[in-house]
Amino acid sequence: MKALATLWLITCLAFALPGFAAVEPLQFKDAAEETRYKELIAELRCLVCQNQSLADSNAELAGDLRREVYNKMREGLSDKQITDFLVARYSDFVLYRPPVKSTTAVLWFGPFLLFAVAGVILVIVLRRRRTEPEAELSPAEQARVRALLDSTDTGNKKSS
Repeated sequence: MKALATLWLITCLAFALPGFAAVEPLQFKDAAEETRYKELIAELRCLVCQNQSLADSNAELAGDLRREVYNKMREGLSDKQITDFLVARYSDFVLYRPPVKSTTAVLWFGPFLLFAVAGVILVIVLRRRRTEPEAELSPAEQARVRALLDSTDTGNKKSS
């Protein structure tokens, strides 16, 4: 029983340790500056994880970028200057909401275009299906179907 409790404790500690690794003690002048920092890193994408913000990612590069944002804030740069600096280094990909321009048009309009194409294909398929004549059975096939149905009906009546 004691070995089981020890194993349980070790397992709990092993799962808790990664949570402590992401803590970065930063000193802010006031709560407004801390809020600004958190909002800024929430709007920037982790370049390693790609589907997480800098605030959510535990990747080493995300930690470096968070420190870079913090240092730029300490230097007195505005949010726009900080994002411009990161975009100059890492392209628009670092932004969760990239600006609408020719190089990002596919990101903004691609899903709508795919949805429209799928809708057109669906309409075409449904129209073709409606306009195609139903295949008619030959007299021999009709007789065979009747015979099969009759044999099924008589089989059901006998079992009842």
